[in-house]
Parts: sequence; structure tokens; C-alpha cells
Amino acid sequence: MSFFGVSGMYYSGESLGEHRIVLAEDSHLFASMVSKRLKELFDIDVIVCRDYEDLLFAVENASFAPSLAISNINLPGAENGEALTYLIDMSVPTVVFTGSFQESTREAILAKDIVDYVIKDSVFAVDMLAESVCRFLTNQQHHVLIVDDSPTARAVLTTQLKRHNFRTSTAESGFAALEILKNNSDIALVITDYNMPDIDGFELTRRIRAAHGPHQVRIIGVSSSMDRLLSARFLKAGGNDFVVRPFVNEEFYCRVNQNLDTLTKIKTLNAKAG
Repeated sequence: MSFFGVSGMYYSGESLGEHRIVLAEDSHLFASMVSKRLKELFDIDVIVCRDYEDLLFAVENASFAPSLAISNINLPGAENGEALTYLIDMSVPTVVFTGSFQESTREAILAKDIVDYVIKDSVFAVDMLAESVCRFLTNQQHHVLIVDDSPTARAVLTTQLKRHNFRTSTAESGFAALEILKNNSDIALVITDYNMPDIDGFELTRRIRAAHGPHQVRIIGVSSSMDRLLSARFLKAGGNDFVVRPFVNEEFYCRVNQNLDTLTKIKTLNAKAG
């Protein structure tokens, strides 16, 4: 089974049919399109809920919890966003699929700690939703190392990445990061701050590159500094990307995805060549 996503994701692996997905959508057209697409791409049988009562029944009477929910912002019986609040309160990871979207809407739904949102504004909307679903269900395959001497910064990034179902490790210094890398050969991505008490992000990047090529580990540098030269120095040291704090959530997640997509494609090509 293989899948090429709209944004460049490539998935080649087993059926994802063991996952239970609840779709809260009152539009018969979109419910049918989404259900059909997820079944043909990933062999996933979707449980469709047309209103809030259906959603409550699907979540509370299931033999096991849903892996993921896809929900419109408003449903019959929950016209003020109660469905999203309910799903988050029930600890069900949720992707919002909506045709109504303004800046205030974005802020409101992101405040609910959703996984992602997809807007019904193009012919690619259903495929973009399918990609978001595939990413969440397969992100557990990716191990990400977060390096920062600030406990708060480590906690924020860890929470954000775990929300998207990544496995994470953290290091409070460059030397600790190198030790973790040595003992965890499955780490695919390192996200490192620039300012650290022992070795800075540039030196850490150089040392990682001495042992691991970009076809093995991707590196994203981060900093709150406005010095435009920092990004160039990170890239010249062997980094693959650079993001300035404070992050825009969507941009940060896209950068993470793009780097992991690149790594997946490289590994796939190498496997075919071998």
C-alpha cells in the first residue's frame, strides 16, 4: 500500500485498517467522499456521525477508543462547537474539517489542542484530510530529539510534537544530546536551540554531522534571536532547516513534516538502489 500526499508525503506500508476513526460530519457529500477515500487509500472503515447524539454514542459505546476523530466545528445538536470540546475532553485526538474559517476561528480551534485542521476550500480538501490522517497514524514511527537548556521550551515542543503522535526524547545540553543519539539509532530528527551552556547549536550540528549524514538524521535549528545570520550559520554547519521563535504552529509542523518526508524519500530510494 502506498500513498503520495498533496504536500509531498509518501507512505508505503501496511494497511491502516486496524485504526478506528470517527467522522462527525452532517454533510452527506463530504461524509461519503471522506469515508470512500480513507477506505480506498488505507483500508480504514470510518464511523460516520451525522449529529452530536451520534457522536456521543459512537465514542461512549465503543469497544475501544477511537484512534482519531475528524469533526466539523458545528453539528446538529452542537451548533456552538460543543463537539470539539467533547472530543478533547474525552482525550480523542481530533482533526477539524471545516468550510467556515476566519482568524478568530483558527485561534479558537487551536486553543482546544487539536491535531490539525483542513479547510473545505478546494478540490484537494479530501486528499489533504487523508494526508493529515495518515501522518497522525504513522508519526509514531518517527523519533524526534529536542535539545534545549530551557525546561519550559523543551516542554512546549514535546507537547506540540506528542499532540501529532511523534515519539520524543529531550536533552538539556549538547553533550546530553550526543549521548542520547549514540544510544538511540532510530532518532530521525533533531530540533536544537542555538544558546546552550556547554556547546552551542552550531557545534552540536557539526558534531552530529560528523557521525550522521543528512540521509540519516535531519536537523532543525531554532532561536528567538532576530539575527538573520543565525539561519545561514546553522545551514552551513550542516543543518537542514531553521525556525525563529515564537513559532506559528502550522509553519513549525510543516517544517517538521517536510524534513521527515525528505528523509523517508531518501531511505526509500536507498532501499530500492540496494
